[in-house]
Parts: sequence; C-alpha cells; structure tokens
Amino acid sequence: MSKIITFIKHPVISVKSKLRDRRNKKISDNLKEENFYKLSDKEAIKTRYYVNFGKFPNLKSPKTYNEKLQWLKLYYRRPELTKLVDKYEVKRIVADLIGEEYLIPTISVYNNADEIDFNVLPDKFVLKCTHDSESVIICKDKSKLDFAAAKDKLAACLKKSLYTWGREWPYKNVTPRIIAEELLENSDGSPINDYKFFCFDGSVKAMLICSERFSDGTKLDYFDLNGEHLPFEHTYPNATLTPQMPHNFELMKELAEKLSYGFPHVRPDFYECNGKVYFGELTFFTASGFLPFVPEKWDEIFGSWLKLPKKKV
Repeated sequence: MSKIITFIKHPVISVKSKLRDRRNKKISDNLKEENFYKLSDKEAIKTRYYVNFGKFPNLKSPKTYNEKLQWLKLYYRRPELTKLVDKYEVKRIVADLIGEEYLIPTISVYNNADEIDFNVLPDKFVLKCTHDSESVIICKDKSKLDFAAAKDKLAACLKKSLYTWGREWPYKNVTPRIIAEELLENSDGSPINDYKFFCFDGSVKAMLICSERFSDGTKLDYFDLNGEHLPFEHTYPNATLTPQMPHNFELMKELAEKLSYGFPHVRPDFYECNGKVYFGELTFFTASGFLPFVPEKWDEIFGSWLKLPKKKV
C-alpha cells in the first residue's frame, strides 16, 4: 500500500515543481531591465511583490498595508499627487497649508548637473534630485567635496525613474531636477533625525524615527502616539539605543494632520533642528510597498488603518 501511495504522490509533486519552476522563470525574465519597463503597471507590481514576499498581492481584496499600497498605485490617481511628490514643487503647496517658516531654505534649482556652480554655493549645503530618494549629497565642507563625483552621481540619478522601478505613478510626470538646500545639523554638528508621521484619513496613527542615516547604517524605530516603542522592524533594524521622541512632537503631529487632510494615506516627514521644525517631504508609498514587516502581523495592523476609497480615481 505504501508503494502505491508513493507512486500516486510523485506525479502531483512533479507537476507542482514544474509549475513553480515555470513561474520563477517568468518572474526572472520579467525582472530583466529590457523586459520590465514593457510590463503593464499591474504586472510590474505583481512581479516586484512576488520577489519580496514570495507570493502575489491580493489586489481584489487587499488586507495588508503593503497590498493596499499596491492597490493605491493602480487605482488612486489624483493628478495633484505629481506636484506633491516633487521635492521642489511641493514647497509652494506646503507654504500655503502650514506656513513658509517650516520650509528648508532653497539655495538654487538646476535642470541638470552641469548647471551647478559650486563657487557660489555656501561652505555647507545639500544637493538632491527632486524626483527620487537616493541622490542626496551632504556637504559639510566644500573644500573636501569632489565636485566631479558629485555631478556624476546627480547626473546618473536624473536618468532614473521611481515610476519605472516600482510603478509609483505620481513620479511618471515629475520633471527631474536638482535642488540645493541649506544644510540642517544640530548645534554639535551631529546629523538630525528624520520624523515620519503615518497618517490615515487625516489622522496620525504612528510615527517613525529614522536615525543614523549617514553613519554606521540607517536605523528605524516606530512609536505609537503615547511615545511607546512598537515591537517590529521594517526595512532596517531598530536602533541599539531607542531614540527620544522629538521635543516638538505635538506640533509635528498637528502639521502632519493638516498636510494629510483629504488623503486615505500619506506620510509627511519632518526634521527637528535646534528646537525648530522643518518639513521634509510627502510620501504616499512607503518603501514602495515592497518591504516586509517583522513580525508580519504589523503589516495587517497598518493595513487595518488604511481605508481604501470606494471608487477608483
């Protein structure tokens, strides 16, 4: 009898194995650069999601935070989001909503890297592209900056597209530019923390403190509104020493809720520098919705806060 059972099981295992191999080959082929950009937004999203989670997203009835972010990419397409993700254009909108005093001063804006004249820039500054998150150049001493390398990095970043990679559609029509801003740093010269507020229907549900970004490795720590540390990791490990809540937490929370009003979900980011609050950016798709929570239940908890629109836009 055992031999018969074994004989019956083998074909089933073989079929499943062949289907899995065929699916994995298709995923691998889709990820090739020459193929990926040709995929529909839906197929591209499903491909990226499968690589990171080992399964396809449930787009018909999404439950988790990451699944719902994919749904929003496909079916929540309000035109104004394009200006809201543009790191230069968003400043005008933010100034109208909460006040110009919360903006990091802009030094200059460039259409390409060759336009940058380092001679007229101050000794300390920040350069970054207006359409991505990988291009930041922090200059604390201009005499030590490799100008050619900085231009090469920015020129390469101008050619990249967040839309193509993760199908974050608001970036599709953002004009890639370079912005120079004043450098924010603590009075002792140490880097400032980044405070990210997860807002759902205009209400803050959690805050993320991003620390050690430019030292020995980025650390991410999530907190509830009472300042209690939330026990999970997302993308990066927690800091060895739990970071302190910002002194201006209540003000940041108030500003975040003003900026997030009218959206099912958005993450306003702020900095605190020498007692003053500065706006950073608005993010609609944290980590593009492709990075797991550990433990996984927090993906569902965050997902329960995100109420998707009843109608596709």
